Amino acid sequence: MKLEQVSFHSEGDRIAGTLMWPDAPAAGRLPAIVQGPGWMGLRTAKLYDRYHRALTDAGYAVLAIDYRGFGDSGGERGLLIPQRQVEDLRNTVTYVQNRAEIDPERIGAFGSGGTGGGNAVMLAGIDRRVKAAVCQVGVADGEDWLHRMRREYEWVEFKERLAADRRQRVLTGASALVNPREEIMIPTPERRETTLKKDVDSKVSDHVPLSCAEWIMEFKPIEVVDRITPRGILFIAVEPDAVTPEDHSYRMYERAHAPKKLIVQRGTTHYKAYDQYGDIITPQIVDWYNRHLGWGPIETREERLSEATIVYVHPDGKVEQMKRVS
Repeated sequence: MKLEQVSFHSEGDRIAGTLMWPDAPAAGRLPAIVQGPGWMGLRTAKLYDRYHRALTDAGYAVLAIDYRGFGDSGGERGLLIPQRQVEDLRNTVTYVQNRAEIDPERIGAFGSGGTGGGNAVMLAGIDRRVKAAVCQVGVADGEDWLHRMRREYEWVEFKERLAADRRQRVLTGASALVNPREEIMIPTPERRETTLKKDVDSKVSDHVPLSCAEWIMEFKPIEVVDRITPRGILFIAVEPDAVTPEDHSYRMYERAHAPKKLIVQRGTTHYKAYDQYGDIITPQIVDWYNRHLGWGPIETREERLSEATIVYVHPDGKVEQMKRVS
């Protein structure tokens, strides 16, 4: 895998990206995958390395970025707004389409982890230049996501705090600064103990405006997931998942139209699944792009009974595939 550090602009701010190429690219223009980090992540996270290597080995170019305000990108620091991140990804698509080495008709989106997974759905839902998407443990509804991290009285208090902060912003022009890992997203015991994201945790701000929580609550990829068809969408979930509830993936899968696929990983947890099932899941991600990023001068579409595929991955590594016709 060869690395090229690139930069371009998103709404006037500089975006830093790492463009990854196959060691021995095939002749002609390459298909490409665009990726933004997951919740409070950076493009350099080691967590993504297995996916990048597998995709470049399969002949894809991969462009991973830091969103505005994070990592090496410009912009106001620490603005944690998924809607801005999706706009950054749209501009990333424009950038890769203008690279002479890349086929502008074969662009896919990959997102992993909370808002990262949801961003891939939002991007594909609103930008038809994206021909295939993969959403791994993604958020379907930001308000439901933040709500379910809290007991009901905590949720009521949180909403009251947001209302007070909005009044403060109107009167003073300033939002309270909060720790996003502790006061917006409530960490699970596993999140406090895991070292999976240790390489980037210390590089991401511990303070963001509380107003960002309102933007997250308005972030609802489930409202656009049905627009992706006839382009393909793959969902990957963990059951049970205390960090990003698995029913978010199930609900998006049910609302999406074919072609679609759902992979459920059992006998694991949100963070353990990356390593426990990585060797099983990663090839399926590559296969999904292989199936949906083909292109030719003639396109044929056919109406037929829709066939939905669900794949269960069990703790012993057994893969069970079920098909349902409707």
